Amino acid sequence: MEKGERAAVDQSALIFLGTGCSSGVPSGRCLIQPSDPPCLVCSMSLKLPPLNNPNYRCNTSLLIDYCQINNEHNYIVIDVGKSFREQVLRWFTFYKIPRVDSVLLTHEHADAVLGLDDLHCVKQFHHDVSPIPLYATQDCLDSVVLRFPHLSKKGLTKHEVTGEVAQVDWRIIENDCEKPFIASGLQFYPLPVMHGEDYVALGFLFGDKCKVAYISDVSRFPSSTEYFISKGRGRELDLLILDTNSIILPPPEIAAEQPPPEIAAEQPEADPSIQLP
Repeated sequence: MEKGERAAVDQSALIFLGTGCSSGVPSGRCLIQPSDPPCLVCSMSLKLPPLNNPNYRCNTSLLIDYCQINNEHNYIVIDVGKSFREQVLRWFTFYKIPRVDSVLLTHEHADAVLGLDDLHCVKQFHHDVSPIPLYATQDCLDSVVLRFPHLSKKGLTKHEVTGEVAQVDWRIIENDCEKPFIASGLQFYPLPVMHGEDYVALGFLFGDKCKVAYISDVSRFPSSTEYFISKGRGRELDLLILDTNSIILPPPEIAAEQPPPEIAAEQPEADPSIQLP
């Protein structure tokens, strides 16, 4: 997709809103407490404007520009982290994305949910103030509502229901590959993965003509998930988008003795779009 243009009328596309870690890239610590020699990536991040800089990265997030059979486009975002507002200003304006129709959450950590309050600026404008469908597990919902009480219907005042605050319609999904759901016309399969040794996050399998697995926070594949997206299950992937944030332990990464079913590195953020057939 050419920069400054939306996807072709009859095609879907993926736009990587962010491919950075929770603190983002560059790291503030690297810049104000530089090592000797200084961190090469964070140093390079200051040499170009963010728009053209592969070393300037926001929290991990994916925008799916889904073109339906009738050529109408729906816009689905996976994860809304701390840098979501910057992602909207940087990429939504750049690719002329007019709104968000649905949101999927992989887990409830800060780099996946702390931008939820900014959803009000990307919702489809209606005088009836329609909420944005938001898909998450029950555990994720419970955690988010503790931090954002107004995202629960019980937490909204009469004034807020008609005001400029984020409003979401919670849709509960399961940690189960065999329980797909549909968001804005596109079918998704939850892909449970280990994020650390005692915490389950979700990836998602989706795509009609092109099968895509998006797995953004993973340290280990449970055997059931690996089998579900394997050739043996008949779900051979066209594209696997996999967490590649770190090559040092810790934080979590894929161990060498547990290779993923396929390998596909996330797209550099200076060229963050992929056209799908």
